[in-house]
Amino acid sequence: MRKTIILIPSRMAAQRLPGKPLLKINNLPIISHVVDRAKDSGVGEVVVCAEDKEIVSVVEKNGGKAILTGSHHKNGTERIYEGIQKLKKKGIDFVLSLQGDEPTVQPKDIVRLNNLMIENNAEIGTLAAEIKNESMMKNRNVVKVITKEKLNNYNFAKASNFLRIYESKENLNIYHHIGIYCYKFSILEKFVALDRTENEIKNSLEQLRALDNNININVALASTSPIGIDTNEDYLELKKIMEYKP
Repeated sequence: MRKTIILIPSRMAAQRLPGKPLLKINNLPIISHVVDRAKDSGVGEVVVCAEDKEIVSVVEKNGGKAILTGSHHKNGTERIYEGIQKLKKKGIDFVLSLQGDEPTVQPKDIVRLNNLMIENNAEIGTLAAEIKNESMMKNRNVVKVITKEKLNNYNFAKASNFLRIYESKENLNIYHHIGIYCYKFSILEKFVALDRTENEIKNSLEQLRALDNNININVALASTSPIGIDTNEDYLELKKIMEYKP
């Protein structure tokens, strides 16, 4: 039986909203909401890989598991790789990385991604959702993925590109990329050893390093787009939604 571990990279020093992992919704920190969603998936052990002692403390206080990682990492993938090394887990086949600022991520989407990775013995897998409007298309904070075939509820299509701005009129298979990744363990080791590419640096998208080095990324269709929190406005909007009582 294939074994997956879920790791959640997290740090306090977000550029646009410092301290966001500990902001509360329904009296629970955002990072703990993500931990609970991950646990609900039943896919595997869930561990937060944190840069800050405050995050470790809060996660543990709320019943989760967390470890402290270094402050030198350039991205979440490097952080989870340190995490998996520190944990010294044996027999891990897949490492699933969740964004620590998406408290509405659906457990069923985590399960679907994990199942597709196992069924296809894929190298890297991720999720995408339909783009709802033109403003999403033009928003550089909404990362897009172009797939080689149209996504449906059953397939696991290969990604051909990731981008921030899409201005072409060409009707491609373009979707809202959701920053959840599942790595075959051997591919994660390979990925973190690769140099950053010009394409990756120019677009600030680490997944381009994989495509630039001929590592396949497969994409599954998610049931919904989880709402990420990048700004205080995002936080207040999501807080209002999640705390709404009819």
